[in-house]
Amino acid sequence: MPANKTGPAPKKKKGRRGRLVALTVVLLLVAGIGFGAYWGVSTVRASFPETTGSLKLPGLTDPVDVVRDGNGIPQIYADTDEDLFRAQGYVQAQDRFWEMDVRRHMTAGRLSEMFGKSQIRTDEFLRTLGWHEVAQKEYDTKLAPATKKYLQAYSAGVNAYLKDHQDSALSLEYAALGFTNDYKPESWTPVDSVAWLKAMAWDLRGNMKDEIDRALMSSRFTPQQIAQLYPQYPYQRNRPIVDGGGVDPATKEFDPKGGTTTGTGTGTGTGDRTARGAAGGLQKQLSSLSTTLERVPALLGPNGNGIGSNSWVVSGEHTTTGKPLLANDPHLAPQMPSLWYQMGLHCRTTGPKCSYDVAGFTFSGMPGVVIGHNQNISWGMTNLGADVTDLYLEKINADGYLYDGKQRPFATRQETIKVAGGESRKITVRSTNNGPIVSDRDGELTNVGKDAPVVNGSPDRGDGYAVSLRWTALTPGKSMDAVFALNRAKDWTDFRKAAADFEVPSQNLVYADTKGNIGYQAPGAIPVRGKGDGTSPAPGWDPAYQWKGFIPQSALPYEYNPKRGFIVTANQAVVDEKYPYVITRDWGYGARSQRINDLIESKIKDGGKVSTDDMQTFQKDNSSEIARLLTPYLTKIDIKDKYVRDAQQLLSGWDFTQEPDSAAAAYFNAVWRNTLKLAFGNKMPKELRVQGQCLYVRPAGDTGPADTQNKLVRECGERDGDTAQPDGGDRWYEVVRTILDDPKNAWWQTEDRPGHPGLKNRDELLAQAMKDARYELTSKLGKNIDNWTWGRLHQMDLTHQTLGKDGPGFLQDLLNRGPWNLGGGEAAVDATGWNASGGYKVTWVPSMRMVVNLADLDKSRWINLTGASGHAYHAHYYDQTDKWAKGELLPWAFSEEAVKKAGKDTLTLSP
Repeated sequence: MPANKTGPAPKKKKGRRGRLVALTVVLLLVAGIGFGAYWGVSTVRASFPETTGSLKLPGLTDPVDVVRDGNGIPQIYADTDEDLFRAQGYVQAQDRFWEMDVRRHMTAGRLSEMFGKSQIRTDEFLRTLGWHEVAQKEYDTKLAPATKKYLQAYSAGVNAYLKDHQDSALSLEYAALGFTNDYKPESWTPVDSVAWLKAMAWDLRGNMKDEIDRALMSSRFTPQQIAQLYPQYPYQRNRPIVDGGGVDPATKEFDPKGGTTTGTGTGTGTGDRTARGAAGGLQKQLSSLSTTLERVPALLGPNGNGIGSNSWVVSGEHTTTGKPLLANDPHLAPQMPSLWYQMGLHCRTTGPKCSYDVAGFTFSGMPGVVIGHNQNISWGMTNLGADVTDLYLEKINADGYLYDGKQRPFATRQETIKVAGGESRKITVRSTNNGPIVSDRDGELTNVGKDAPVVNGSPDRGDGYAVSLRWTALTPGKSMDAVFALNRAKDWTDFRKAAADFEVPSQNLVYADTKGNIGYQAPGAIPVRGKGDGTSPAPGWDPAYQWKGFIPQSALPYEYNPKRGFIVTANQAVVDEKYPYVITRDWGYGARSQRINDLIESKIKDGGKVSTDDMQTFQKDNSSEIARLLTPYLTKIDIKDKYVRDAQQLLSGWDFTQEPDSAAAAYFNAVWRNTLKLAFGNKMPKELRVQGQCLYVRPAGDTGPADTQNKLVRECGERDGDTAQPDGGDRWYEVVRTILDDPKNAWWQTEDRPGHPGLKNRDELLAQAMKDARYELTSKLGKNIDNWTWGRLHQMDLTHQTLGKDGPGFLQDLLNRGPWNLGGGEAAVDATGWNASGGYKVTWVPSMRMVVNLADLDKSRWINLTGASGHAYHAHYYDQTDKWAKGELLPWAFSEEAVKKAGKDTLTLSP
């Protein structure tokens, strides 16, 4: 695979004519191998949207114009709110209906209706969670009348498109699906849009994965060792979002300029371990639950360290424009098409009938703009990481569950799962007062706790404990109201009022306005616990572990025009350890956020100013903090083997940047991966190691002498490579930092194995890691280190989220694109993440980038990971990707004059 910094590897990069020729050949082959139909180029093009001329859209009050620029990005102009959102639904269905349809089937637990029996177990779990049911309750009881009108108008627009488009006219995927079943899309409903927020919240649910992982580690590690693998947040080195401030004990109001308030603290720590004994006896249950969670489609990305984002805002005091600059780049899974859809929603005249003039990044299937700006303010989002999920151990029998010394009946409901090409499946969902019993969804979980150790005071184990889930997103809320309120907000007061309704998912919200103000608000429904801190499964039978309510909105941290003149959010701690409420004990560890802080401060020191170009440059910063920390130790080790020493010398003089053509970055990251494997990975329980990687290890629970090699047994890993441990994120930076100056620390030592004497100290282990990395890269990249590049190891594929993964090979070739050879890396600002246990493949990326110029909105910039279209072989299927890979941004026209100037196609939708 040749090095390539700017686009797909040449072996897959074809011109348009070449693509069509290849497509025709593939389709002829398909016709010859039994698929029963010939797809011509006309089939592929049948679903391409009309973008010029005039079309009828029933229900409109007045004509609506849809102006698309050279990248196919639409800007909609209407005279009423309902017309605006009706047109949004129509246009998004034109470009992205397959994506919308799959999402709503996922959120409703109905994937089996489209894809057959392979999705039954996923549907069972999703029905158990009940996302669609909760969304229906939100729509019925919580949302404002205006919000319902917008949702109804949006749905009507989608359905108007569906009325005139079926099968291949909807998309190539429907033609493919026709080979296996007779699926036909149903009408779109407002609840389909609301339920999407549940899927978003699921992928951003906080520390459930950490909670499960800690419990699984207890089969191999002591509580003290587990605590070492989850060290304290480094407050003294990596600045929280809000510097200082405190909550008034009397008013429960947060004051960003007040003194800090002593409280329970939010620093990452070992927390309450009352239930650890019981949790430790549930290895099989929790391992199965972890596997079940991995089957749920992750629309945003692998849950855990990689789900993050960068956003920052700089005051006009420190910018070349004299007004704020705001940047945002959410880090999500690379997928085809991108999760985001760029769009502008404009009232020709803003007033009582039509109140929106907003542009930015939307979700196909949901009205409004999620991240962007209007004529007055701009906002960005990053994952706050609040701990909003708790697993509870439940003592159950056939009739109910134990709570507060009494037997309580389950709340139950029946669900019927329809299966394409098969018989329907019926399940019973059981819930306790804590939530649905998620362990019901795996047959091996029902009767496996007979040997589970229990803590003092726990009920008799009998047939074992079940596991239930409490999660804020399973309580109806008003987040959909908040989306529209953000889109209309005129100032800081409006913004904070909108944020108060953004209950789920909890997001860091940064703010800037055209008057020169900047701000930050932490919103969300964040639980206040009784006993326990959410770091490990809690005893559901004990009332002391119940949630006691939520952090008051008035007490949630915020900042407005801070003295330092900028605000950075990148999933680090929000506040210091003296904040009186527990938001989470599992923050990101601040490697990215502190790098951004440092970049801004270095620019503005001595009166320097930050430009729009600087903001864009910061987004592509690929410096590696762990390389800066570890490389001095690596270069000092005396390597005798010249073959390995040649590779070691790549690190001498390296500036720690991770450019795609860097041999040093390739070698260092391989050394880091092998260091983690030797020191930690090979010691993990099989439930956390990569599936199929087998080792000879001591049986779980064996604490005998280290030389008892006859006790070793062969164990193979069980975890998906994207979520295995150690993942190499900035938590592991902190783990290694704490032992780096302790060369005889036990983590540096490995046990003797037949033919492999154990390593005794840090330098022996690092020397072995450098040797292993040399031979690994020789295998992957060749013997000549002059030909090594980081990009050849660190590749991104854009994979179609359904048929691109599990469809026939020919269909995957039609729908997927790549690879691209990328720079950047894990916990870098240019966060092209990878899992060190699973390999170097890119698993999450900056899914879009934007820089908003509040002095002149038409000079803002944006880019998407792929393109506007979800139709394979459309000109805008991935026309932004090459520019994205090089760190380029597109001009972002906002004013009507600028939009018309940039416009290439205009479609008029008429009543």
